[in-house]
Amino acid sequence: MTVLRFGDLKAVPWKNGLGVTREIAVEPAGATMEDFLWRVSIADVDTASPFSTFPGIDRTIVLLEGDGFTMTLDGEREHALTVPLSPFDFPGEARVDVTLAGGATRDFNLMVRRGMRRGRVDVVHGPVAATLAKDVVLLHVAHSEAYVDGQACRQGDSVVCWQGDSAEAPRHLDLPYGATALVVVISEA
Repeated sequence: MTVLRFGDLKAVPWKNGLGVTREIAVEPAGATMEDFLWRVSIADVDTASPFSTFPGIDRTIVLLEGDGFTMTLDGEREHALTVPLSPFDFPGEARVDVTLAGGATRDFNLMVRRGMRRGRVDVVHGPVAATLAKDVVLLHVAHSEAYVDGQACRQGDSVVCWQGDSAEAPRHLDLPYGATALVVVISEA
């Protein structure tokens, strides 16, 4: 089982160079921004910089920390990403302008190549004990702590689960009362 600690993730510039993101996982391993099937990352948004565009990519964003921001998609549609742990889906080719609701924010991002994979982010609140489905590729501890196959994981940790049928793939999640995890599910298109 691979547990990734937030503090160990390398901060890199956004595709457009106007912000910072930390890649948690990408499939296939070593894929670039041009050829990934799916990608999970955590971004810091501290200015009203526009998002990078990703034609052909379905995106899901989830506010983790901060007051959030309002997204204006293609100059027309607005979405207030101000409620923590509430996933919002949008097309990667959309031009997204941002107006901060307060200070800096941190958000969780899933990107999936349209037509090749489908993805979603499920928000799971404790207390819960569950067996993870085979299509769960990653889980992120968004609040408090979790136990994955009995191993303690703290807030900010992510557990990579996409080994498929491998005996090493984690299968059991325990969330105590007050804990929250984001569960990333990927399936064939």
